[in-house]
Amino acid sequence: MGAEAERTVERALGGRLWRMAGLAAVAGLAWVARDVPAQLGGRLAGARAERAARSPRFSDGTFHNRADTRTMVADPGRNVLRELLFGKQKRRPTAAVPLLRPAGPPADGTDRELSIVWYGHASALIEIEGRRVLVDPVWSERCSPSATVGPRRIHQPPVRLDELPPVDAVLISHDHYDHLDMATIQGLCANQSAPFLVPLGVGAHLDRWGVPAERIIELDWSESHKLDGLTVTATPAQHFSGRGLRRDGTLWSSWVVAGAHRRVFYTGDSGYFDGYAEIGAEHGPFDVTLMQIGAYDRAWPTIHMFPEEAVAAHLDLRGGLFVPVHWATFNLALHDWAEPVDRLWAEAKARDVRLAVPRPGERVVVDDPPAVDGWWQSIA
Repeated sequence: MGAEAERTVERALGGRLWRMAGLAAVAGLAWVARDVPAQLGGRLAGARAERAARSPRFSDGTFHNRADTRTMVADPGRNVLRELLFGKQKRRPTAAVPLLRPAGPPADGTDRELSIVWYGHASALIEIEGRRVLVDPVWSERCSPSATVGPRRIHQPPVRLDELPPVDAVLISHDHYDHLDMATIQGLCANQSAPFLVPLGVGAHLDRWGVPAERIIELDWSESHKLDGLTVTATPAQHFSGRGLRRDGTLWSSWVVAGAHRRVFYTGDSGYFDGYAEIGAEHGPFDVTLMQIGAYDRAWPTIHMFPEEAVAAHLDLRGGLFVPVHWATFNLALHDWAEPVDRLWAEAKARDVRLAVPRPGERVVVDDPPAVDGWWQSIA
Protein backbone atom coordinates (compact mmCIF):
# COMPACT_ATOMS: atom_id res chain seq x y z
CA MET A 1 0.00 0.00 0.00
CA GLY A 2 1.35 3.40 -0.95
CA ALA A 3 1.87 6.29 1.45
CA GLU A 4 -1.14 8.19 0.17
CA ALA A 5 -3.36 5.15 0.51
CA GLU A 6 -2.12 4.62 4.06
CA ARG A 7 -2.95 8.23 4.94
CA THR A 8 -6.44 7.78 3.45
CA VAL A 9 -7.02 4.70 5.60
CA GLU A 10 -5.72 6.49 8.71
CA ARG A 11 -8.02 9.44 8.09
CA ALA A 12 -10.97 7.11 7.61
CA LEU A 13 -10.15 5.17 10.78
CA GLY A 14 -9.55 8.40 12.70
CA GLY A 15 -12.89 9.79 11.62
CA ARG A 16 -14.59 6.56 12.60
CA LEU A 17 -12.92 6.61 16.01
CA TRP A 18 -14.01 10.21 16.57
CA ARG A 19 -17.58 9.30 15.64
CA MET A 20 -17.49 6.31 17.98
CA ALA A 21 -16.10 8.49 20.76
CA GLY A 22 -18.81 11.06 20.13
CA LEU A 23 -21.52 8.42 20.21
CA ALA A 24 -20.05 7.01 23.42
CA ALA A 25 -20.05 10.47 24.99
CA VAL A 26 -23.67 11.05 24.00
CA ALA A 27 -24.61 7.62 25.36
CA GLY A 28 -22.78 8.42 28.59
CA LEU A 29 -24.58 11.72 29.00
CA ALA A 30 -27.88 10.02 28.27
CA TRP A 31 -27.16 7.42 30.96
CA VAL A 32 -26.21 10.08 33.51
CA ALA A 33 -29.35 12.07 32.72
CA ARG A 34 -31.73 9.14 32.42
CA ASP A 35 -33.71 9.98 35.57
CA VAL A 36 -33.60 13.77 35.22
CA PRO A 37 -36.98 14.31 33.47
CA ALA A 38 -38.87 12.46 36.19
CA GLN A 39 -36.80 14.07 38.96
CA LEU A 40 -37.83 17.52 37.74
CA GLY A 41 -41.35 16.67 38.82
CA GLY A 42 -44.62 18.14 37.59
CA ARG A 43 -45.94 21.59 36.77
CA LEU A 44 -48.95 23.58 37.88
CA ALA A 45 -51.97 22.78 35.75
CA GLY A 46 -55.74 22.51 35.97
CA ALA A 47 -57.39 22.88 39.37
CA ARG A 48 -54.00 23.03 41.11
CA ALA A 49 -52.97 26.03 39.00
CA GLU A 50 -56.32 27.72 39.62
CA ARG A 51 -55.91 27.29 43.37
CA ALA A 52 -52.35 28.64 43.27
CA ALA A 53 -53.57 31.70 41.36
CA ARG A 54 -55.93 32.51 44.24
CA SER A 55 -53.11 32.59 46.78
CA PRO A 56 -52.03 36.01 48.09
CA ARG A 57 -48.47 34.76 47.60
CA PHE A 58 -48.95 34.20 43.85
CA SER A 59 -48.69 36.80 41.09
CA ASP A 60 -47.31 37.01 37.54
CA GLY A 61 -47.07 33.22 37.38
CA THR A 62 -44.88 32.65 40.44
CA PHE A 63 -44.94 32.62 44.23
CA HIS A 64 -43.31 35.49 46.14
CA ASN A 65 -41.85 36.28 49.53
CA ARG A 66 -43.08 39.29 51.41
CA ALA A 67 -39.64 40.90 50.83
CA ASP A 68 -37.56 40.89 47.65
CA THR A 69 -34.97 38.10 47.92
CA ARG A 70 -34.16 37.40 44.28
CA THR A 71 -30.84 39.24 44.01
CA MET A 72 -27.59 37.87 45.39
CA VAL A 73 -25.57 40.36 47.40
CA ALA A 74 -22.59 41.67 45.46
CA ASP A 75 -19.20 41.14 47.08
CA PRO A 76 -16.53 43.06 45.13
CA GLY A 77 -13.35 41.11 44.55
CA ARG A 78 -14.86 37.77 45.53
CA ASN A 79 -15.03 34.85 43.09
CA VAL A 80 -17.51 32.37 44.56
CA LEU A 81 -16.80 29.69 41.92
CA ARG A 82 -13.06 29.91 42.54
CA GLU A 83 -13.69 29.72 46.27
CA LEU A 84 -15.90 26.68 45.79
CA LEU A 85 -13.29 24.86 43.72
CA PHE A 86 -10.07 25.98 45.40
CA GLY A 87 -11.06 27.45 48.76
CA LYS A 88 -9.24 26.32 51.91
CA GLN A 89 -12.39 25.71 53.94
CA LYS A 90 -12.68 22.31 55.62
CA ARG A 91 -16.01 21.38 54.10
CA ARG A 92 -15.89 17.70 55.07
CA PRO A 93 -15.14 16.00 58.40
CA THR A 94 -11.83 14.23 58.86
CA ALA A 95 -13.43 10.98 60.04
CA ALA A 96 -16.75 9.19 59.86
CA VAL A 97 -19.76 10.96 61.34
CA PRO A 98 -20.99 8.86 64.31
CA LEU A 99 -24.41 7.34 63.71
CA LEU A 100 -26.88 5.95 66.24
CA ARG A 101 -29.87 3.69 65.85
CA PRO A 102 -32.69 5.35 67.77
CA ALA A 103 -33.92 3.49 70.83
CA GLY A 104 -37.63 3.16 71.46
CA PRO A 105 -39.55 6.20 72.69
CA PRO A 106 -40.40 6.54 76.39
CA ALA A 107 -43.11 4.10 77.42
CA ASP A 108 -44.99 6.35 79.84
CA GLY A 109 -47.05 9.51 79.46
CA THR A 110 -47.82 9.30 75.73
CA ASP A 111 -50.29 12.18 76.02
CA ARG A 112 -47.35 14.43 76.95
CA GLU A 113 -44.62 12.63 75.01
CA LEU A 114 -42.41 14.74 72.77
CA SER A 115 -39.21 13.50 71.13
CA ILE A 116 -37.17 14.34 68.05
CA VAL A 117 -35.09 11.90 66.01
CA TRP A 118 -32.71 13.67 63.61
CA TYR A 119 -31.62 11.51 60.66
CA GLY A 120 -29.27 14.07 59.11
CA HIS A 121 -29.61 17.32 57.14
CA ALA A 122 -33.27 18.40 57.46
CA SER A 123 -34.76 14.90 57.82
CA ALA A 124 -36.31 14.35 61.24
CA LEU A 125 -39.06 12.46 63.01
CA ILE A 126 -41.33 14.32 65.42
CA GLU A 127 -42.84 11.99 68.02
CA ILE A 128 -45.64 13.94 69.64
CA GLU A 129 -48.39 12.66 71.94
CA GLY A 130 -48.26 9.17 70.47
CA ARG A 131 -48.13 10.33 66.82
CA ARG A 132 -45.23 10.43 64.40
CA VAL A 133 -44.61 13.16 61.82
CA LEU A 134 -41.73 12.75 59.35
CA VAL A 135 -40.16 15.98 58.08
CA ASP A 136 -38.35 16.54 54.75
CA PRO A 137 -37.15 12.93 54.33
CA VAL A 138 -34.19 12.47 51.96
CA TRP A 139 -32.61 9.00 51.90
CA SER A 140 -30.91 9.07 48.49
CA GLU A 141 -27.13 9.16 48.05
CA ARG A 142 -27.25 12.54 46.32
CA CYS A 143 -29.50 15.58 46.55
CA SER A 144 -29.56 16.08 42.80
CA PRO A 145 -31.67 15.33 39.73
CA SER A 146 -28.95 12.84 38.75
CA ALA A 147 -27.94 9.72 40.64
CA THR A 148 -24.34 10.10 39.42
CA VAL A 149 -23.53 13.81 39.85
CA GLY A 150 -24.39 16.41 42.45
CA PRO A 151 -23.87 16.82 46.21
CA ARG A 152 -23.20 13.44 47.79
CA ARG A 153 -23.86 12.31 51.33
CA ILE A 154 -21.16 12.82 53.93
CA HIS A 155 -22.78 10.13 56.07
CA GLN A 156 -25.34 7.42 55.42
CA PRO A 157 -28.83 7.50 56.95
CA PRO A 158 -28.70 5.93 60.42
CA VAL A 159 -31.61 3.63 59.48
CA ARG A 160 -32.94 2.34 56.18
CA LEU A 161 -36.09 3.91 54.83
CA ASP A 162 -37.98 0.63 55.23
CA GLU A 163 -36.90 0.48 58.89
CA LEU A 164 -38.85 3.62 59.80
CA PRO A 165 -41.79 3.05 62.13
CA PRO A 166 -45.28 3.75 60.80
CA VAL A 167 -45.76 7.51 60.51
CA ASP A 168 -48.96 9.55 60.64
CA ALA A 169 -47.90 12.31 58.25
CA VAL A 170 -45.01 13.37 56.01
CA LEU A 171 -44.28 17.12 55.84
CA ILE A 172 -42.38 18.73 52.97
CA SER A 173 -41.15 22.31 53.35
CA HIS A 174 -40.34 23.02 49.68
CA ASP A 175 -39.25 21.31 46.49
CA HIS A 176 -35.45 21.67 46.50
CA TYR A 177 -33.58 18.39 46.08
CA ASP A 178 -32.18 18.32 49.61
CA HIS A 179 -35.75 18.48 51.00
CA LEU A 180 -37.84 16.65 48.40
CA ASP A 181 -36.40 13.44 46.96
CA MET A 182 -38.23 11.38 44.35
CA ALA A 183 -36.91 7.96 45.38
CA THR A 184 -37.65 8.61 49.04
CA ILE A 185 -41.19 9.79 48.29
CA GLN A 186 -41.83 6.72 46.16
CA GLY A 187 -40.45 4.46 48.89
CA LEU A 188 -42.68 6.08 51.51
CA CYS A 189 -45.65 5.84 49.17
CA ALA A 190 -45.09 2.09 48.85
CA ASN A 191 -44.19 1.28 52.47
CA GLN A 192 -46.27 3.77 54.47
CA SER A 193 -49.93 4.84 54.37
CA ALA A 194 -49.50 8.38 55.73
CA PRO A 195 -50.64 11.49 53.84
CA PHE A 196 -48.11 13.98 52.44
CA LEU A 197 -48.64 17.57 53.60
CA VAL A 198 -46.97 19.99 51.20
CA PRO A 199 -47.02 23.69 50.25
CA LEU A 200 -49.14 24.80 47.30
CA GLY A 201 -48.00 23.39 43.98
CA VAL A 202 -45.67 20.73 45.37
CA GLY A 203 -48.43 18.18 44.88
CA ALA A 204 -47.71 18.34 41.14
CA HIS A 205 -44.36 16.64 41.76
CA LEU A 206 -45.94 13.94 43.90
CA ASP A 207 -48.60 13.37 41.23
CA ARG A 208 -45.93 12.70 38.64
CA TRP A 209 -44.17 10.27 40.97
CA GLY A 210 -47.25 8.15 41.51
CA VAL A 211 -48.56 9.33 44.88
CA PRO A 212 -52.36 8.86 44.98
CA ALA A 213 -54.32 12.12 44.97
CA GLU A 214 -56.08 11.24 48.23
CA ARG A 215 -52.70 11.16 50.02
CA ILE A 216 -51.67 14.68 48.90
CA ILE A 217 -52.73 17.63 51.06
CA GLU A 218 -51.59 21.05 49.78
CA LEU A 219 -51.68 24.06 52.07
CA ASP A 220 -51.12 27.78 51.70
CA TRP A 221 -49.62 29.79 54.55
CA SER A 222 -51.94 29.94 57.57
CA GLU A 223 -53.94 26.92 56.39
CA SER A 224 -54.20 23.93 58.73
CA HIS A 225 -54.99 20.23 58.51
CA LYS A 226 -56.27 18.19 61.46
CA LEU A 227 -54.82 14.74 61.80
CA ASP A 228 -55.66 12.28 64.62
CA GLY A 229 -55.39 14.75 67.45
CA LEU A 230 -52.76 16.95 65.79
CA THR A 231 -53.17 20.24 63.97
CA VAL A 232 -50.54 20.85 61.30
CA THR A 233 -50.27 24.42 59.99
CA ALA A 234 -48.28 25.81 57.07
CA THR A 235 -46.58 29.01 58.18
CA PRO A 236 -44.47 31.60 56.32
CA ALA A 237 -40.82 31.21 55.36
CA GLN A 238 -38.48 33.42 53.34
CA HIS A 239 -36.93 31.26 50.64
CA PHE A 240 -37.61 30.17 47.03
CA SER A 241 -38.33 26.99 45.06
CA GLY A 242 -37.55 25.18 41.83
CA ARG A 243 -36.15 21.87 40.58
CA GLY A 244 -35.08 23.01 37.10
CA LEU A 245 -34.54 26.28 35.28
CA ARG A 246 -37.91 27.65 36.35
CA ARG A 247 -37.99 29.27 39.77
CA ASP A 248 -40.79 29.80 42.31
CA GLY A 249 -43.44 27.73 40.58
CA THR A 250 -44.30 26.13 43.93
CA LEU A 251 -44.64 27.58 47.43
CA TRP A 252 -42.20 27.11 50.35
CA SER A 253 -43.25 26.88 53.97
CA SER A 254 -42.34 26.43 57.60
CA TRP A 255 -44.55 24.16 59.73
CA VAL A 256 -46.26 24.10 63.10
CA VAL A 257 -47.18 20.71 64.57
CA ALA A 258 -49.50 21.11 67.55
CA GLY A 259 -51.04 18.48 69.79
CA ALA A 260 -53.33 18.91 72.77
CA HIS A 261 -50.37 19.76 75.02
CA ARG A 262 -47.16 20.05 72.98
CA ARG A 263 -46.04 22.25 70.09
CA VAL A 264 -43.21 21.96 67.56
CA PHE A 265 -41.94 24.42 64.96
CA TYR A 266 -39.83 23.55 61.90
CA THR A 267 -38.25 26.32 59.80
CA GLY A 268 -37.78 24.56 56.49
CA ASP A 269 -35.27 26.77 54.68
CA SER A 270 -35.53 30.47 55.34
CA GLY A 271 -33.73 33.72 55.84
CA TYR A 272 -34.34 35.67 59.02
CA PHE A 273 -37.47 37.84 58.82
CA ASP A 274 -40.14 39.43 60.97
CA GLY A 275 -42.49 36.52 60.33
CA TYR A 276 -40.92 34.53 63.16
CA ALA A 277 -42.21 36.92 65.80
CA GLU A 278 -45.66 36.78 64.21
CA ILE A 279 -45.62 32.95 64.19
CA GLY A 280 -44.50 32.92 67.81
CA ALA A 281 -47.30 35.26 68.81
CA GLU A 282 -49.98 33.29 66.96
CA HIS A 283 -48.85 29.69 67.47
CA GLY A 284 -46.26 29.69 70.25
CA PRO A 285 -44.79 29.11 72.67
CA PHE A 286 -43.07 26.01 71.28
CA ASP A 287 -41.64 23.17 73.32
CA VAL A 288 -38.99 22.62 70.66
CA THR A 289 -37.91 24.26 67.41
CA LEU A 290 -36.10 22.54 64.54
CA MET A 291 -34.01 25.34 63.09
CA GLN A 292 -31.99 25.55 59.86
CA ILE A 293 -28.39 26.55 60.66
CA GLY A 294 -26.30 25.48 57.64
CA ALA A 295 -25.69 26.34 53.96
CA TYR A 296 -25.51 30.09 54.61
CA ASP A 297 -23.27 32.61 52.93
CA ARG A 298 -22.96 36.38 52.87
CA ALA A 299 -23.79 36.22 49.14
CA TRP A 300 -27.33 34.93 49.87
CA PRO A 301 -28.19 36.29 53.34
CA THR A 302 -31.93 36.64 52.76
CA ILE A 303 -32.74 32.96 52.03
CA HIS A 304 -30.68 31.03 54.62
CA MET A 305 -30.12 32.02 58.22
CA PHE A 306 -26.74 32.40 59.83
CA PRO A 307 -26.55 30.47 63.13
CA GLU A 308 -26.84 33.64 65.19
CA GLU A 309 -29.99 34.57 63.27
CA ALA A 310 -31.43 31.11 63.92
CA VAL A 311 -31.02 31.74 67.67
CA ALA A 312 -32.76 35.10 67.29
CA ALA A 313 -35.58 33.43 65.34
CA HIS A 314 -35.91 30.75 68.05
CA LEU A 315 -36.34 33.50 70.65
CA ASP A 316 -38.85 35.32 68.41
CA LEU A 317 -40.81 32.08 68.18
CA ARG A 318 -40.80 31.72 71.97
CA GLY A 319 -39.05 28.39 71.61
CA GLY A 320 -38.01 26.11 74.44
CA LEU A 321 -35.41 23.57 73.26
CA PHE A 322 -33.41 24.36 70.09
CA VAL A 323 -32.50 21.39 67.84
CA PRO A 324 -30.36 22.36 64.81
CA VAL A 325 -30.98 20.84 61.39
CA HIS A 326 -29.74 21.42 57.83
CA TRP A 327 -26.08 20.70 58.53
CA ALA A 328 -23.58 17.77 58.60
CA THR A 329 -24.97 15.66 55.73
CA PHE A 330 -24.59 17.50 52.41
CA ASN A 331 -21.92 20.01 51.43
CA LEU A 332 -24.04 22.87 50.04
CA ALA A 333 -22.09 26.03 50.91
CA LEU A 334 -18.58 27.40 51.36
CA HIS A 335 -18.26 27.38 55.13
CA ASP A 336 -16.39 24.73 57.15
CA TRP A 337 -18.35 21.57 57.88
CA ALA A 338 -18.52 22.24 61.64
CA GLU A 339 -18.77 26.02 61.54
CA PRO A 340 -22.59 26.22 61.77
CA VAL A 341 -22.81 24.21 64.98
CA ASP A 342 -19.73 25.85 66.53
CA ARG A 343 -21.26 29.28 65.99
CA LEU A 344 -24.63 28.04 67.20
CA TRP A 345 -23.20 26.63 70.44
CA ALA A 346 -21.44 29.90 71.23
CA GLU A 347 -24.54 31.99 70.52
CA ALA A 348 -26.84 29.67 72.48
CA LYS A 349 -24.60 29.97 75.53
CA ALA A 350 -24.39 33.75 75.15
CA ARG A 351 -28.18 34.09 74.97
CA ASP A 352 -29.06 31.35 77.48
CA VAL A 353 -30.90 29.16 74.95
CA ARG A 354 -31.48 25.47 75.74
CA LEU A 355 -29.71 23.46 73.06
CA ALA A 356 -29.46 19.81 72.00
CA VAL A 357 -27.08 18.73 69.21
CA PRO A 358 -27.85 15.07 68.48
CA ARG A 359 -25.78 12.68 66.43
CA PRO A 360 -27.65 11.41 63.36
CA GLY A 361 -30.13 8.83 64.60
CA GLU A 362 -30.10 9.99 68.20
CA ARG A 363 -33.46 10.51 69.90
CA VAL A 364 -33.84 13.74 71.85
CA VAL A 365 -36.47 13.58 74.58
CA VAL A 366 -37.47 17.22 74.77
CA ASP A 367 -38.11 17.21 78.51
CA ASP A 368 -34.77 15.50 79.21
CA PRO A 369 -32.38 16.38 76.38
CA PRO A 370 -28.78 15.15 76.28
CA ALA A 371 -26.13 17.65 77.30
CA VAL A 372 -24.20 19.21 74.41
CA ASP A 373 -20.86 17.38 74.36
CA GLY A 374 -19.18 18.77 71.23
CA TRP A 375 -19.11 15.34 69.56
CA TRP A 376 -18.46 16.90 66.13
CA GLN A 377 -15.27 18.71 67.16
CA SER A 378 -13.07 15.62 67.23
CA ILE A 379 -13.81 14.92 63.54
CA ALA A 380 -13.94 18.50 62.24
